This record gives sequence, C-alpha cells and structure tokens, in this order.
Amino acid sequence: MNLGPLIIGIEGLSLGASEQEWLMHPNIGGVILFSRNFESVGQLEELCASIRAIRSPALLISVDQEGGRVQRFKTDFTQLPPLALLGRWYASHPDRACDLAYRHGRVMAAEVIGRGLDWSWAPVLDLGGISEVIGDRAMAKTPEAVIALAKLYLAGMRDAGMACCGKHYPGHGSTQADTHTETVYDPRPLEALMADEAPFVALADELQMVMMAHVIYPAVCSKPAGFSRQWICGRLKNKAGFGGLVVSDDLDMMGAADVGSLQERLSCAFDAGCDLALVCNPKSVPEALKVDWPTPSQAKMEALKAKPLANLDEQSLVSEFRFWRQSLSQLAQDINA
Repeated sequence: MNLGPLIIGIEGLSLGASEQEWLMHPNIGGVILFSRNFESVGQLEELCASIRAIRSPALLISVDQEGGRVQRFKTDFTQLPPLALLGRWYASHPDRACDLAYRHGRVMAAEVIGRGLDWSWAPVLDLGGISEVIGDRAMAKTPEAVIALAKLYLAGMRDAGMACCGKHYPGHGSTQADTHTETVYDPRPLEALMADEAPFVALADELQMVMMAHVIYPAVCSKPAGFSRQWICGRLKNKAGFGGLVVSDDLDMMGAADVGSLQERLSCAFDAGCDLALVCNPKSVPEALKVDWPTPSQAKMEALKAKPLANLDEQSLVSEFRFWRQSLSQLAQDINA
C-alpha cells in the first residue's frame, strides 16, 4: 500500500481501535505526535513500534521538537534551548554560533530518531520579528544570519540521519497575529516579503520538505500561502526551484478557516500544489478520510524515513556527543533560570 498525503494526530499514549483503522486507510502517510502522546521513553518506543506495525511500507512518524517552548518530549530527552539563542551568539561570535547550531540539530535529530520517530518538523526559517507565536523560535532577525545558522543546523540533522523541513514559507515572523487563533495578513509589498522568503530560497536544495504559512500576503494572493498556487507553484517550486514535498500547516488552525470546511481546505491545499497535509486534531480525521486525495511521490516519501548512522546508545558512548547534550541542556537551564 502506498503512503498517502495525510499526516494525522492521534489522541493518547497508545493506539485505540478507531485509530488503528484510520492508519490502514490509503489516505494516511504518517502520524504527528504531541505532548499528549508522551509519558516516558519506553511508552513512546512502544507507541512508535505499534504505528510501524500497522502496514507496509511503515507509516512515517514525526514531532515538533524544536527546543525552547516547542519541545514535545522532555523527560529523558535533552532540554534544548530556543533557536533565538543562536542569533544572539551569531551577532558577536559567529563561529561559536554556527558550532552550536550544528550541535542543536544533531542532538535533537539523534534523540528523536533514537526513540523510534523519523523526523522533527524543523528548522524554523522565519525571520525574528514582531510575531508572538514565532518569537524565540526564530534563529535570527536577518536573512543572512538565518541562512548561515540554518546551514549548520541542517548539516547536524542530516548527519544524524534525519530529513529536514523548513517552515513557515514564505515567512511568518513579520506578522504579530497568531494563525492558530485568527486570520492573519501581511500587507507588505513583495519586495519586503522577499527578505523573509530568502532563507527558503537559499536553502531550497537542502530541504526535503517545506511547510507553508497560513498567512495571507495580498501582494501576491488573496488566499493564505498554503492554499495559493502563486506561492507554492509560482514562487516556491518554479522560481526557487524547490523539488521536495510541500506540506500544509495544520488545517485545523483558525488561519485556514476562511477557506471553508475541512474537505474544502484539503481540496484547496492539494489543488494549490501541496503534497502533504497536516490534520492534527484526531476529531477531524474521520472527515478527512471521506474523500480520496492525491498520492504523493513515493520516492520522496521514502526519503523522509530516518536513516541513522548509529543507534542512540552507540552515539552516547562518544564523549563529544555526551558533551554536546550536556552543553545544550546547561544553556537551556541558564535561559530558564
């Protein structure tokens, strides 16, 4: 059975009977896990194993494990500092900041893969700005700094065996409102938007996925970017040359609500050029499964599977890797103190 285009959320710490049935549906390509799905490392490994056992090829498993305030797994995982720390260091010590970016990406990816998942939806490539929901999730405020830091962060992810997803194209950092809770507009002219877009363009060849923003940019299109053929096909795929998988942000967010019902949102996202769609609320999944959606490239889906160079126990025997984990945890503690 092919992997489908929907990445869905599940309710709890183990699979229920209805969720097992959902995961057999050809529309499903994978699962996104949240804090509600995590109690312990052992439980997480069992949950991932049960998801993989559902069908062949195995479904893909993902999480948001950025660090800072967006880290779904905490107990027995390295506490990761927010990515904004990288930008603060870059301003005065760029070499140290780039080294830290590599460590951050490498440790995050190794731990996520080591517990049975395929990838984290990372990194955030939005510019730091006025957005409260992005805030310290952004690496830096300038495209040049974000590009430099992200190159090393992506290298760390790749060396751990993880696919990379840049988010939220073409940039969410310059709008204050939160797409989780309201319709969001960025009224700036295209010339200004291109600064936010620059990291995605510069790193297009290094990303396997790009996640779209639910922000409306009237200078280009009257629809949110994740439902806009002008943004997805016209600029991201054709102009920037991105050849990976384009992913909608969570279609249950209020920033997508003006497009219509869930089925209308899915239809509009796929028609605009999205290859995958996130449906994070388990209550929405039955509605999403009522219609057959286009199947993504199986070769590109295969490229999302974790390919670890070594298992986590083996990596933990290396003193340098242990130091990376300790240094990241200490930085996170210092920020929170």
